[in-house]
Amino acid sequence: MRYISTRGGIQPITFKDAVMMGLATDGGLLLPESYPRVTGELLESWRGLTYRQLAFEVISPFVGDIPSKTLKELIDRSYATFTHPEVTPVVKQDGIYILELFHGVTLAFKDVALQFLGNLFEHILQERGEHLNIVGATSGDTGSAAIHGVRGKKGITIFIMHPKGKTSAVQALQMTTVTDENVHNIAVHGTFDDCQDMVKALFNDLSFKETYALGAVNSINWARVLAQVVYYFWAWLRVTDSGPTPVSFSVPTGNFGDIFAGYVAKRMGLPVDKLLLATNENNILTRFINEGDYSLSGVVATVSPSMDIQVASNFERYLFHLYKEDPFKVRSAFAELREKGRISFSEDEMRRVRAEFCSASVNQDQTLETIVSFYRETGYLLDPHTAVGVCAARELLPDHVARICLATAHPAKFGEVVEKAIGSQSPVPPSIASLAGMPTRCDEMDADLNKLRDFITSRVG
Repeated sequence: MRYISTRGGIQPITFKDAVMMGLATDGGLLLPESYPRVTGELLESWRGLTYRQLAFEVISPFVGDIPSKTLKELIDRSYATFTHPEVTPVVKQDGIYILELFHGVTLAFKDVALQFLGNLFEHILQERGEHLNIVGATSGDTGSAAIHGVRGKKGITIFIMHPKGKTSAVQALQMTTVTDENVHNIAVHGTFDDCQDMVKALFNDLSFKETYALGAVNSINWARVLAQVVYYFWAWLRVTDSGPTPVSFSVPTGNFGDIFAGYVAKRMGLPVDKLLLATNENNILTRFINEGDYSLSGVVATVSPSMDIQVASNFERYLFHLYKEDPFKVRSAFAELREKGRISFSEDEMRRVRAEFCSASVNQDQTLETIVSFYRETGYLLDPHTAVGVCAARELLPDHVARICLATAHPAKFGEVVEKAIGSQSPVPPSIASLAGMPTRCDEMDADLNKLRDFITSRVG
């Protein structure tokens, strides 16, 4: 399997090179040249597999340069850190299937990908005798999951930026209480988009990227998307155990990476009826799907902060396929976005978009009401991001379809919001309770690219 850029400016590269490159050197995102096909017969043969076994079956066709035995060991090591034997269990509540993605070390779905990516990085670096400086931006969960994925690992230094005061208190503590020497937390005076823009600018500065051996853990790294593809297959197999039924997924969406993983699974042959893209008030992707309006606006702070994003990085991967793998059209689209603050689409393109996706925007009042009503009806607590997905599923997906909602975080990570909704606190897992009183380390910075460059160079030499 070889990898190409959405902007067409690189020669095909191997999986390991794609992992290490992160963002393509031409500014595009990396994708496989083709997707392996999963037939109905092959899919059925996977029904009795454990999560780790299924992960190997889904991931291995994309990996041509890591021996099977080594890949299995990396996968086993990655998911040994999860507290549930099924890794991402599926539970049914009031006609809704909840795909619980929060049983990893930081209690968020990002652990599924970043435990795997951290082990991949360490393996490749040791094999090559190299050092990697990871630079990433987070709206909340990616940062802590990335830090916990690489803390203490040989050959890796990590720099994670988050918008100061715009993550939950628990999210901030999960990052800043990690004081390992190879970890640097940076609180930026600005928005997540400011942080993400600086990361992209650094990676587009090819001289700086090469000199300081920069690597990416944001969902611009293909290995993260690939790891997330697995749990779509896993959930589909769980809800169809008792017989065939149409299946749709509702995905709380910010950076388009999680739902793009579902799109990849569907392209591979997973029988998915609809992919429901659920947004909060930061609804550029909902406006795109429902109205063909992909135009930028300001970021609104909400009770679901990990979704407070305007420019979704992984959207470029989908555009590449929407434009029938034409890198010239991708480059033109982003030139239009830079110049006019929007991307235009034809009627035919929008028909194809709506054949794959549906979408709803859920406001903060609806989010809180969904947490309350779901808890009263089932006794099950939703975090505010998952509540967005559940609300959208109830609104758009018919009852006869198996509605799988991705639970992207444990409710205790957003205890203030849960308490505001139901009037009492969410039970606090030991991993969160232990954060209180721990020493922290964090540097503050303006959203200034030159200051970021100076910060990195002063710490890596």
